[in-house]
Amino acid sequence: MLTVKLIKKNGKLDYVDKKDKVKYNLFLDKVSEGDTVEIFFNIQTDKASTAQISKVHACIRHIAKELGYSFDDMKSMIKMKSGLTFLDGEDNVINKSFAECSKDEMSLTIQTCEDIARDNGIILG
Repeated sequence: MLTVKLIKKNGKLDYVDKKDKVKYNLFLDKVSEGDTVEIFFNIQTDKASTAQISKVHACIRHIAKELGYSFDDMKSMIKMKSGLTFLDGEDNVINKSFAECSKDEMSLTIQTCEDIARDNGIILG
């Protein structure tokens, strides 16, 4: 999975940071001839991006498979460790939707996924 930031300059999309260009080239090296690549473009706002949400879902799916959990159980664990789980006034557990998260909350959630994977010897692609 690849996530890079681009900025529109003179009618064209260009890399915000040279590191993103390097990441793109490394990703391109891993793509085999004839592979199909799916690309998501989203205009940056304060809300979580589609790329962030997709990355979290892919990480959760991979970690759940490696550890023998269901996707939903692992998603709940990730949300809890990321601070996205709350109790309402009647002791009901409320999980914040990823779509309602800010970019910062999703960055924290991605870091949580990476930490869990690292702690369990799982390599995320």
